[in-house]
Amino acid sequence: MSTATRREFGAGPLSRVAALVYTLLVVEVLLLVCAAPGLVALFALERHMSNLPLVAVCAVPLGPALSAALYALHHQRLDLTELHPARLFWRGYRVNLVGSLLVWVPMLMWLALLAINLVNLTAVGLPRWWVVPLLLVAAGVAVVGVNALVITSLFAFRLRDVLRLAGYFVLRTPAVAVGTALLLVAAVVLTLVTSEAALAALGSVLALALVRGGEPMTSVIRQEFTRADGD
Repeated sequence: MSTATRREFGAGPLSRVAALVYTLLVVEVLLLVCAAPGLVALFALERHMSNLPLVAVCAVPLGPALSAALYALHHQRLDLTELHPARLFWRGYRVNLVGSLLVWVPMLMWLALLAINLVNLTAVGLPRWWVVPLLLVAAGVAVVGVNALVITSLFAFRLRDVLRLAGYFVLRTPAVAVGTALLLVAAVVLTLVTSEAALAALGSVLALALVRGGEPMTSVIRQEFTRADGD
């Protein structure tokens, strides 16, 4: 089969759908494998507010795994003749391991601290109306943190530049921020209504939604803040 014929074979609509499904399945399996230590411990925890710090600890391995999934889904071409999702995932995991942890761990710490304060308002002496500002701060931390994770997964910036860009693009591309916030709300609701397993099973779909939804932000970063593509 010639190169031209192979490209024509892998470029049709059905081929692209098949390639996307295959890529999502491979990325999902690898994401679960990398996050397994934390997920297994998380599933064993009782659903109780006192376990919030342990939940944050269990979620640590998920950061690099999600970062690798973002990298793989961003770089993978939907061509059946050129599918390498596993190779891209492991490359993203290796390259982004340190950077993703530097973003992910502080975000988890802040969210855990805010969650503990929210469920213990009376104990810490805060009036009930503090729920609103605490929720707003938590939403801001989560959105900026996810922006930072997407940026550090796809581009090679210093940590301080990643954080600056993550905050800057909340205002520069508000549609991305709103989309990310809605996606996070949906993830929290899904977890509360069903279980952590349901959210884990949709990890690659969530990563794809972040990649596609973040395209306005990543396109501007590529055009205005880099000299070449963030590959």
